[in-house]
Amino acid sequence: MIAAKSWRRVALHSALLFLAGSLAAHAAAPPPFRPPPGVGGGPSMVPPQPLEPPRAGAKIDMTGMWVAVVSEDYQWRMITPPRGEFASLPLTAAAVAVANNWNLDADNAAGLQCKAFGAPGVMRLPTRLRVNWQDDTTLKVETDAGEQTRLLRFGAPTPPAGDAGWQGFSVAAWQRASPGRDVGTNGQAFGRVGAGPGGALKVVTSNLRPGYLRKNGIPYSAKLSLTEYFNRIEEPNGDSWLIVTTIMEDPEYLSLPFITSTHYLREADGSKWHPTPCQTSPPLREKAAKLQE
Repeated sequence: MIAAKSWRRVALHSALLFLAGSLAAHAAAPPPFRPPPGVGGGPSMVPPQPLEPPRAGAKIDMTGMWVAVVSEDYQWRMITPPRGEFASLPLTAAAVAVANNWNLDADNAAGLQCKAFGAPGVMRLPTRLRVNWQDDTTLKVETDAGEQTRLLRFGAPTPPAGDAGWQGFSVAAWQRASPGRDVGTNGQAFGRVGAGPGGALKVVTSNLRPGYLRKNGIPYSAKLSLTEYFNRIEEPNGDSWLIVTTIMEDPEYLSLPFITSTHYLREADGSKWHPTPCQTSPPLREKAAKLQE
């Protein structure tokens, strides 16, 4: 169990990081060139510095093993909600119609078991992440739930034509942090935000295959745009947290941007890594009804 006091600290960190993430794009942009006095507006004579490869220039270390800590939306993340249960989601009328007609048996018969394990949904599941560098410009994120692999590509990669599968096509960029500062309450600091060389990772995913935001058939379309901010927090007790702030925009199925914050705790090794294929259990009410038949 995560101590309540520790969890409150992480929750406050998450709120602060969301605010920082929304402003980070402005901080990441380089300042406009201004010639020094007396130069008369001419071009700089200093040769440009070579760009550091994304792996060598990583603002935070995301590699290693991480486990999702589910302390919110438990009833929608840990179990399959009943059909028609879509509280807290800003759905359009079209999305409600699709969700009310969800049929798990039909999905399984059509080989669509992974519809709830696409990039917009899998990061909210009770899963573990295994993160490592595939090469100097590609960060690989694997989930043991559904055995999914996300490739976060730096630079200016060319997206494929059409959908890119359940995980879509993700473009990543490091973002600089503001100077570190203590954060706490009642005069007692419990950690730092933006400390040292830290920063954040911004990931924008498109070209998604249509799937589900939740396991009970809440749909997202191929038009969905997924923006994520990854931040790492160090606790005084030695715990490391990966905070993923997600913004989803879907003109077909979402009436407003849908924002979540998901928390992962770093694990010492991969001894608890347990890959399982995509599978959605029937909602408990439906399962109970079938057992009574």
